[in-house]
Amino acid sequence: MRPSSYVSDWSMLFRLGNNFIGVFGVVLGSIVAVGGIPGGVFAQTTILHSASVLFFMCSWNAINDIYDFEIDLVNRPDRPLPGGRISIKNAKIASLVTMLLSIFSLAISYYLISIAELEAGLKTSDWLPSIFIWATALILLINYEFPFGFRLKEKGLPGNIAISLSIGLVVVFGSSAALQPFNMKVWSLFTIGIFYSISREIIKDVEDMEGDVGRNTLAMRIGADNARTVAWVASLLALASMLIPFAIGIFPPLHVVLVIPAVMTLMMVKGKIITGEDNSASGMLKKSMLLGLSAILISSLL
Repeated sequence: MRPSSYVSDWSMLFRLGNNFIGVFGVVLGSIVAVGGIPGGVFAQTTILHSASVLFFMCSWNAINDIYDFEIDLVNRPDRPLPGGRISIKNAKIASLVTMLLSIFSLAISYYLISIAELEAGLKTSDWLPSIFIWATALILLINYEFPFGFRLKEKGLPGNIAISLSIGLVVVFGSSAALQPFNMKVWSLFTIGIFYSISREIIKDVEDMEGDVGRNTLAMRIGADNARTVAWVASLLALASMLIPFAIGIFPPLHVVLVIPAVMTLMMVKGKIITGEDNSASGMLKKSMLLGLSAILISSLL
């Protein structure tokens, strides 16, 4: 196997492209919390929290592919595990190693804050929610993926919500790196991310219906068209959650113009949903979310 192909297969297993969105979420949460580019120890803890999320998501995605092996033989035969390019044994080892690296990154972050507490008067107690956030994400993973948990992956909408919560938590994780885990601007981002993610997760389940026979996804339970309707309602809630913080003064009201590209892109999703263009709808939801988060980032820096 060529080295480039080997690297590409591991990148596909870990879904590195999606993971960097998680890293962006951590950095975004930290920047929004401090109102600028974090410096000093906050820059270091933000980097370490980003690394923790990156490794955590690598582990999660590898586990996902391990448990989805039979389904991916039908849905995604080109992926590394069903394609035989990476063994399940090696995927399990990689999942364990990356999870340990996630924990190690978080431990180093705590160490730096504890030193800063003595030198700069910072409070370690303001950092401790990071552990709760990380543990919550782990609990969501266990109950989403593992057979000894609640197996939310097989429960339809609750599974979509669990995934969306884990995605939304990354911005709060970032603000916790800057010792501001209860920042209202960041919790606004959390809400926006949840509704976007729920909508997108439902659409992705509609895409996977052919290979999801036996799974209790929302699309399998209520049908593709009804599931698309629920996804559209979730996207409208994402729209509301993006505009309300400007309306009530959490973000400067005049900066609402910055979210117009995200709003326009989101409104275009309805046409894709109506015509059943699920892949395009999913892509546009992702684009709209990134535009919205980028707009809020710019607003926080102005």
